[in-house]
Amino acid sequence: MKVKICGMKYPDNIAEILALSPDFIGMIFYEKSPRFVGNDVQIPLTKNLGNIGKVGVFVNEEENIIRKIVSFYNLNFVQLHGNESPDFCRKIQKMGVKVIKAFSIQFPSDFTQTEPYEGVCDYFLFDTKTEYYGGSGEKFDWDILSDYKGVTCFILSGGITKEDAQSIKKIQHNKLFAIDINSRFETAPGQKDVNLLRQFLQEIRS
Repeated sequence: MKVKICGMKYPDNIAEILALSPDFIGMIFYEKSPRFVGNDVQIPLTKNLGNIGKVGVFVNEEENIIRKIVSFYNLNFVQLHGNESPDFCRKIQKMGVKVIKAFSIQFPSDFTQTEPYEGVCDYFLFDTKTEYYGGSGEKFDWDILSDYKGVTCFILSGGITKEDAQSIKKIQHNKLFAIDINSRFETAPGQKDVNLLRQFLQEIRS
């Protein structure tokens, strides 16, 4: 099971998390988020991280701004969390990065919104429906994942905690690619609990 740790913000904390060898780390480039990385350059985020993929999270951002950030931070993935169109996703793919498109999920019918994005996104991310952009820190009913019949692999997000490891391992869906964890592993917005993450990673990978 691949794991993405999102909302990375502080250099020392980032260094500690990288030592745990997650599959992906996510940095939020949305100024209204409490986990916005800020405008000051965070050196650990610009380095090549080897096998650890770097994901930049954007919300209704302009194409040229995304291009500059992709280049400066050497991003491997762009995660789009707003109202971006399929055509916009295709343009971002042409930058040489993989595209993750986030969708808000509450009911099985919500999976139909993914259909126009097939073929122009590398992965989908399913998060709990909320009135705001970004995560709510709450789960949706994972039982409805069986209603997703698309061909694009997905990342599961939304309120995942350490106690969910065994439940996640029981999910039988051949398109489940990774899980995305964030706020439930923090001591403050952007400050990850390293020990809690270490325990979770050991359990989810065992």
